[in-house]
Amino acid sequence: MLFAAGLGTRLYPLTSHLPKDLVEVNGKTLLQRVIEKMRNAGINRIVVNVHHFADQVEAYLKLHSGFGAEILISDEREELLDTGGALRKAASLFLKDQPVLVHNVD
Repeated sequence: MLFAAGLGTRLYPLTSHLPKDLVEVNGKTLLQRVIEKMRNAGINRIVVNVHHFADQVEAYLKLHSGFGAEILISDEREELLDTGGALRKAASLFLKDQPVLVHNVD
């Protein structure tokens, strides 16, 4: 699971118009960097939670075809749930009897 729902307050003012996941470092977004690392480690199915500018994150993932991964969205638009709540909300998206890797987008 990739935690990408935060408000990105430490990156303000960059995050006043886009989510921290889409902030670029050296020509790649934080989101792309983590997905590529996960893919290189053999992870092909990734649950991403969204909240702050969620539409931008979803559009970006769609535009880039999830960078070759199967991306499932855990939608927290209504309420930012923090770590425990995010895991609980996303639990139905995890594969039964399979390990879950938890990673922050930053």
